[in-house]
Amino acid sequence: MELSYDLVVVGAGTAGIPCAAEAALGGARVLLVEKDQRIGGTMHISGGHMAAAGTRRQAERGITDSVEAHLADIHRISEGTARADLVRVVAENAAETIDWLDDRGFRFAPETPRIIYGHEPYATARTYYGADEALSILEVFERLLDEAIATGRLELWKNAPVIGLDTDDDGAVTGVTVLRGGQDVRVRARDVVLATGGFAAEPELFLELEGAPLVSAAYPTSTGDGILLAQELGAAVAGTGSYLPTFGGLPDPTTPGKANWSDRQLLIAAERPPVEIYVDKGGRRWVAEDELSIDVKERALTRIEDMTFWTVFDDAMLESTRSGRPLVVGWTPDDLRARANQRAGVHSAGTLEELAVIAGIDPAGLVASAARYNEAVAAGADPDFGRTHLPLPLERAPYYAIRNHGISLVTFAGLDIDSDLRVRRTDGTSVPNLYAIGEVIGAAATCGQSFCSGMLVTPAITFGRLLGRRFGGGT
Repeated sequence: MELSYDLVVVGAGTAGIPCAAEAALGGARVLLVEKDQRIGGTMHISGGHMAAAGTRRQAERGITDSVEAHLADIHRISEGTARADLVRVVAENAAETIDWLDDRGFRFAPETPRIIYGHEPYATARTYYGADEALSILEVFERLLDEAIATGRLELWKNAPVIGLDTDDDGAVTGVTVLRGGQDVRVRARDVVLATGGFAAEPELFLELEGAPLVSAAYPTSTGDGILLAQELGAAVAGTGSYLPTFGGLPDPTTPGKANWSDRQLLIAAERPPVEIYVDKGGRRWVAEDELSIDVKERALTRIEDMTFWTVFDDAMLESTRSGRPLVVGWTPDDLRARANQRAGVHSAGTLEELAVIAGIDPAGLVASAARYNEAVAAGADPDFGRTHLPLPLERAPYYAIRNHGISLVTFAGLDIDSDLRVRRTDGTSVPNLYAIGEVIGAAATCGQSFCSGMLVTPAITFGRLLGRRFGGGT
């Protein structure tokens, strides 16, 4: 069986949905193919942060901003490592993207736009997200899909993985092969867009492309399908060597190699000045815990063994958080005490030596680091790392340690594309009729070797809409 469409979009997520819908609303006959049983992809777990300068919402709140200021911030944060051509397209169209969501009933979190400190912060409040994080974006997209499907020009297939890209004798893409209902279905198309997401749920591919061990908090369908499909046609991968971990996540209680983002520790000093110390496997401190730059912390984390560390604190430190922000999202001090030695990665003991043995830290190293830290608290100065927030010594049993890993929510490497979003081969030529948008192009394309707030979701939606409009009007 063979079917024919103007456009096939592979992946019904943050980039794929607006691309397919805009193309269909513009007149093209479109097939949107999703391997999962539900649409949305990473929107089911993402915070959905978006960034834009010059929006109506900024103006309503008296915030003065500009595209050039946004570009300057991205250049500063990424140290010039992002793709300047792609970033400019995003920045110049981002305000229209946010205003479009606004027009379609997007439920903004009331405090937005704001400056986010979970990444290196912008100088201006230009980050937006929904009242239900990325699920608020999905609400808009579901209505958009319904509207496009109602035209009769958009068809959505779920539980339908694409297993091959079809080409002619000249190497131009002519369609896809889809596994649907247990059968291979050939679908011809004038153009194909890969919007399949990243690969932070696929350990072998992650190690190959990112060169780092994977502790994943990613959506389970993030397995690199689009990259593997395109590589069979000679597509190039860009952004390798740009990997940065997200700073810290607790290990999943039951699944090795996974981390729980929902019950993460609060490790951003601007949001919760630390009472604890951080130590590596040898029991050594390795960074100023009150360092305000999360970027500095993330880069320091890449230099310690297995990107694994422990936050270590005593009962007085734990109790001091009762009236402020907690050590772990949603956990009171009593919750943490109850989960110690019950939940994976959360430990407690009567002495530092015992704690180290239970947690897997070198006992002598931890004891020495605690003594050195206590000297710094007494002196009011930290000669080793320059920490200035020194509220309490580490001396009152019981003692606690929580294991943290550098975790991966997104991937930095991805398909190389040109300025028109066409997939490029390793020789620099473009694969005819094949395009890529969203995380499949890698975070490095629009963030460089950094995390720029909103510069993953915003490019996905913006590129999706721009490309969909370009394909609209097909016959």
